[in-house]
Amino acid sequence: MSGPGAGFKYPPVKVSWLKRDALLFASSIGATADELHFLYELHPNFTVFPTYPIILPFKTNTQEVVDFYAAEKAVKIPGAPDLDAKRVLDGQRLMRFLKPLPPTSEGRSFELRTTVIGIYDKGRPGSVLETQTDLVDTQSGEVYSQAVGSAFYVGQGNWGGPKGPATVNFPPPSPRRAPDVTFADQTTEETALLYRLNGDYNPLHATPEPGVKMGFGGAIIHGLYSWNSTAHLLLKHLGGGDAANIREYQARFASPVKPGDKLVTSAWRTGDVNADGFEEIRFETAIEGGKVCLSNGRALIKVVGGKSSKL
Repeated sequence: MSGPGAGFKYPPVKVSWLKRDALLFASSIGATADELHFLYELHPNFTVFPTYPIILPFKTNTQEVVDFYAAEKAVKIPGAPDLDAKRVLDGQRLMRFLKPLPPTSEGRSFELRTTVIGIYDKGRPGSVLETQTDLVDTQSGEVYSQAVGSAFYVGQGNWGGPKGPATVNFPPPSPRRAPDVTFADQTTEETALLYRLNGDYNPLHATPEPGVKMGFGGAIIHGLYSWNSTAHLLLKHLGGGDAANIREYQARFASPVKPGDKLVTSAWRTGDVNADGFEEIRFETAIEGGKVCLSNGRALIKVVGGKSSKL
């Protein structure tokens, strides 16, 4: 790591969740009545959906709504420019699932430990802030999940910083063959209004004014909604809906999604299976009849049934 802010460690943040939070999250990303292990707290195999920790940096340990803009400006990164959270978008997210989450954090102590990987100057388009966040049980020291993410600050570049490294790409097969799995997610005008109750209260996803100022024409759906809903459907269609069958998941946020858009995901099995039985899956999600909204999609899933084929 090098450059302004690289290696800076944010103050640890205490986080907590209840079974109710796990139920809300699963419901908000599209879990259905045939998946009661995510939706019914008395189910013998009740499980927190594995991507849930991605919401904890927003929710922290409160059950109340959060002032998104104030929270984003709470910590100043030494040597870095001031970045305006009113003009921030998700860039890319990678998550590694190391241990299954307990159904509730009650009686335990968890915190997020976040380190800056780098801050990159992309010129006129803006700046990228890349971080790694570990969810840690403070009593045992065990890390339950790792999330590497980049935030893109629109129009906040040209400050003389490093351009940053080239990203690793995971494209669909070339020449492109038919996907092994295709599925759809129909959003509604209320999709973002439900999802934000998990703790991500960015006004961009609730009221039209911020989106108008940023050139989107109005409110857009959280990029992390599409990211999470696609993870849910990949696990359902390829991993039998078993949270233990996903080890890693990532995607890049390529274009905005508006309320009411239909999302269509195409996924390809690569036949590349590791020693633990997890196969690399490539995928992309597009707005039906429109642009790709999640690119560079890659997951490690223990596939239930079906034959794999090499890219």
